[in-house]
Amino acid sequence: MTTATLLVSCPDQKGLVAKISDWVFSHGGNIIHADQHTDATAGLFLMRVEWDLETFDLERSEIAPTFDKLATDLGAKWNIHFSDYVRRIAIFVSKQDHCLYDLILRQRSQELSAVIPVVISNHPDLEKVAHNFGINYHYLPITAENKLEQEKQQLALLKQYQIDLVVLAKYMQVLSPNFLAQFSQVINIHHSFLPAFAGANPYHRAYKRGVKIIGATAHYVTDELDEGPIIEQDVIRVSHRDSVTDLIRKGKDLERIVLARGVRQHLQNRVLVYGQTASSGLGLRTVVFD
Repeated sequence: MTTATLLVSCPDQKGLVAKISDWVFSHGGNIIHADQHTDATAGLFLMRVEWDLETFDLERSEIAPTFDKLATDLGAKWNIHFSDYVRRIAIFVSKQDHCLYDLILRQRSQELSAVIPVVISNHPDLEKVAHNFGINYHYLPITAENKLEQEKQQLALLKQYQIDLVVLAKYMQVLSPNFLAQFSQVINIHHSFLPAFAGANPYHRAYKRGVKIIGATAHYVTDELDEGPIIEQDVIRVSHRDSVTDLIRKGKDLERIVLARGVRQHLQNRVLVYGQTASSGLGLRTVVFD
């Protein structure tokens, strides 16, 4: 079954579910999944609707301009995705390999519907891992002096490999605003339960505070460090008996799971980002539809 998925956000008003569902029905679509949420604070209605394309009477090229007429009336922001389009992922890494291995193995076992044609790194250490799976590897060392130039090379590679999504799988560099202005579809895994312990060395800082729970967070990347809209989080209990090494070991297991969930939810078009920038005091948020 080939499906279309529509993600919509608009000012809350009466009859929205009926209007959007009727639009699908009026063109012969069979809805197989629909979910919605109202954010009363923001005054927004958010919806995900997925339908079978077999009996739909619009060609794919006609769907967007046809729906846009309704979207304009509703004051809606929206995007549409098709289930048979397989996204292409570039994985950015540094020296740690656990998230890289996990993503590749999940993709090879078809847990993640995507293609991984390239790994890009600021270190040469993981080249053998990529090559063992037949994945191209590009080593671009980064310093304060060459960062912007190397990011130009990264962006050129993303264009060359026709990349749809970048996953920062323990990539220990901060992407510049210029990079993100040109390529914004980036997911990062942070090794803490944000907003706690943002930035570097969260396990060491958590140990010093004597925490009883550690976590991991998958989020979209924005200009502000570790402030991007959150996709997925999870936690695990620790105790006074655990050393920093224990926290890191337990945290790595959590990082794998949380990053995989976040990437899968993105690939399945279940994440809708809405709201304003963090500088406004409201922040960007996500609805993750089940």
